[in-house]
Amino acid sequence: MTSIRKRTMTLILGLLLVGLLIMSFFNLHDSNHEIAEVYDAQLAQNARLLQGVMRMPMASKDHSALYQAFNQALSQASPKLDGHPYESKIAFQVWNHQGELLVHTASAPTFTLPPSQTGFSDVVDLKNHQWRTFILDDVQYGLHIWVGERNDVRTDLVDRIVQHTLWPNLLGSLILVTVMWLAIGWGLKPLADLAATLRARHSGSLEPLQIEPLPSELEPMQAALNRMLSQIQEVLGRERRFIADAAHEMRTPLAVLRVHAQNLLEAGTEAEKRESLEYLIVGVDRTSRLVNQLLTMARLEPQSIAPPLQTVDLTATVREGLVQLTPWLLSKGLELTFDVSDVPYITHTDPVAINIALNNLVTNAANFSPEHGLITVRLTKINGHFQLTVEDQGPGINEAERERLFERFYSRGNDQGAGLGLTIVQTIAVRLKGRIHLDNLPDGGLCATLELPVN
Repeated sequence: MTSIRKRTMTLILGLLLVGLLIMSFFNLHDSNHEIAEVYDAQLAQNARLLQGVMRMPMASKDHSALYQAFNQALSQASPKLDGHPYESKIAFQVWNHQGELLVHTASAPTFTLPPSQTGFSDVVDLKNHQWRTFILDDVQYGLHIWVGERNDVRTDLVDRIVQHTLWPNLLGSLILVTVMWLAIGWGLKPLADLAATLRARHSGSLEPLQIEPLPSELEPMQAALNRMLSQIQEVLGRERRFIADAAHEMRTPLAVLRVHAQNLLEAGTEAEKRESLEYLIVGVDRTSRLVNQLLTMARLEPQSIAPPLQTVDLTATVREGLVQLTPWLLSKGLELTFDVSDVPYITHTDPVAINIALNNLVTNAANFSPEHGLITVRLTKINGHFQLTVEDQGPGINEAERERLFERFYSRGNDQGAGLGLTIVQTIAVRLKGRIHLDNLPDGGLCATLELPVN
């Protein structure tokens, strides 16, 4: 992509050139108009001055002498001596009322008949020179005065004005472009410094940027970068915790599996082999549950991105989850009941998270239930909250251990557990703006209650 400096310069130069062309056009138009006005005024003034000279009172013979003196003086005009190149391009002629040519310059165009149209006009002579003329008709003295000027006099002047204006404009534009290029570079220096600082940082550095002083336009960028670095730190922290937890918790199950495998190799009888195989299968199942719960914890970290919430019917969601768990509970010799009133339980939540929480609560209840025990799941609405409770007939909990039960990898009285079930439920409760609490039942057993807001 084109650099910011080049994009800015391209835009500025384009606007500058367009503006310069527009101003030049109007300047040229105004110059032509003003030059034409000044020269036309001079033509009219010269005609009236000549009229005044020709009106001088004198005898007829004196007039003839004056005309001869005029013609003689005008014929001697020479630009090579002491004249001016423009002299041959400025002319006048005077006729009397009989059409006789009285006075004229040598450079004046030849007319078969004196022009009759008075005022300003444009004519072309036999040499294809265009003249701007002014004709003054003096009826009182019988004079017909013609004053003209070749158009190339005006054109030459306009060309000179354009040249004297264009070159300074071009030179000034080049200087201005250079200054703007340097000025834009100076203005973008904080951005270049920020880029240099980022390039100079170590690839593993995730510390927040603290660049001061910083222009106000770059403060949002620094804040966004710091926010991104913080998010990266959180992601890496979660990964490190997951790896550490997995390494810590997988060490013992893998060692146990190795022992069972070694016992299987050393078994001497079929009964010993079968016993070792059974222990090996139980160990593999426990390791699988541990891996699944570790992955669930990684997905349910409070800092991770939460999935979008949906409008959910809790009754249908819980019932579907229990249908999936029923065959497993029956295989363990346990009975399951679902108690729910006939009212709508509609809320805005994450159905996947609800299923995970329900699965962990029912699994915990099953692990601590006696043989042929009853697990009761209830769904109620109390004080503006939906309450999902799971009751079992197990030994309950020790009040001193209540808070520790939500710690990671703390497993009480269940050798097959990974100590993550209640931790997962608590994480889900926090994410859904609810809470989880455990209470011993009066007749024995434990009641785990997940409260969810009604929204």
